[in-house]
Amino acid sequence: MSQIPSFDPLDISVDPDAIETVIVPRARDLGGFEVRRALPAPRRQMVGPFIFFDQVGPAEFLRGEGFDVRPHPHIGLATVTYLLEGQIHHRDSLGTDSWIAPGAVNLMVAGQGITHSERIDGRARAEGGRMFGLQTWLALPDEMEDAPARFEHAAAERLPVIEDGGVRLRLMLGNAYGTVSPVAAPGELFHADAELAPGARLPLPDEHEDRGVHVLSGSVEVAGQVFEAGRMMVFRPGDRISLRAGPIGARIALLGGATMPGPRHIWWNFVASSQERIEAAKAAWRAGDFTHGRFRLPPGESEHIPLP
Repeated sequence: MSQIPSFDPLDISVDPDAIETVIVPRARDLGGFEVRRALPAPRRQMVGPFIFFDQVGPAEFLRGEGFDVRPHPHIGLATVTYLLEGQIHHRDSLGTDSWIAPGAVNLMVAGQGITHSERIDGRARAEGGRMFGLQTWLALPDEMEDAPARFEHAAAERLPVIEDGGVRLRLMLGNAYGTVSPVAAPGELFHADAELAPGARLPLPDEHEDRGVHVLSGSVEVAGQVFEAGRMMVFRPGDRISLRAGPIGARIALLGGATMPGPRHIWWNFVASSQERIEAAKAAWRAGDFTHGRFRLPPGESEHIPLP
């Protein structure tokens, strides 16, 4: 069993300036459930390659309720879907038909283009229940923007789990704490889900340039400051940082990686290193040629979300 490295408390940064940015996510009501978006933010577009960070829920769906995100396109990014509660049905234009459950990871690398839908349907919709999770977008390195799309599902039991000193951490993507996720991450990064018992300490991995923490529940103390659920902290590179859970413990998401070499253009569901790539994708989706064009619909889907 891997262990999380221990830091001498005197060797941990207590400088409040070590927290470069505190982000308060923007809430959006999507009709029966709420999404809180932390990235991009006015003062921070990305943390490493993470360019979108959405917390979905927590929400409670009654029997017969759910959501239906019709087929829509992506380019130049990878989506990472991770659930704490609930189930989501994913279909894409590669022919993937997959359910994701708590603790598992769906990684969809769009490359030059992919179309997918996300729904709560079938038995999950009939029974209702809670939904709570994360969806993050990774901006792809330049050399991967025109690569073919791919999809990978990793069940919870495939992902490494570290338990030590009141901390239970599941590594979704990348490398941290001497452990590597089996999911083929597009670039140098890390993404983890950690549960901290009351008062438990967790040092941040120091091998990555950009590092951020989003508080999902409970609270954490960093450099003498307390951060409640719904806050994201982005830290100064190079500092040795440790978090301490509050009196009821905490559930946090960790993210980061190498700083991208330049900014990215974002429009709707498209991310690219140039505006020209965005315009080409817009024209292809507007044309609506799902038989011979750049984008296809997922098998079994006939609807799509029009270009805004």
